[in-house]
Amino acid sequence: MAERDYTTRRLGIINALVAKLKLIDGTGAYLTQLNDNVSPRLKFWDEVEEFPAVHLNAGSETRAYQGAGYKDRFMSITVRCYVHDDDSVSALDGLLEDIETVIEENSRLTYTDRTGNSQSTQQITIISIDTDEGVLEPLGVGEMLIEVRY
Repeated sequence: MAERDYTTRRLGIINALVAKLKLIDGTGAYLTQLNDNVSPRLKFWDEVEEFPAVHLNAGSETRAYQGAGYKDRFMSITVRCYVHDDDSVSALDGLLEDIETVIEENSRLTYTDRTGNSQSTQQITIISIDTDEGVLEPLGVGEMLIEVRY
């Protein structure tokens, strides 16, 4: 494959983020045990068989053109979380805190691009966090929108 300066790195970033989220194991600073139940694609309620579960979806990508031919890239990612617990609000809050911890600790996330080269994000920012606030208890769903600058 020919070397390209400008390629999308969506899949590489998503896969690296999934690998980091799979480290949420309920030990140390983590409140939740995910049991590797993290998927690089969005799933709907009827597809979720094990709880808690975290699913990612790469959204839109934009560019900000700087001088001297340099451009920043921004990609939005939706992180959807599903829990099943008698206190779904508390379980969901704990899972969202764990995800925020992973993002804060890996803001400069290292990933592999399509050509096999190691790259790093410049910054990962949490844009918003939304939950069902217990309406679906004992099920709970939360959504975190993040922006990756690379």
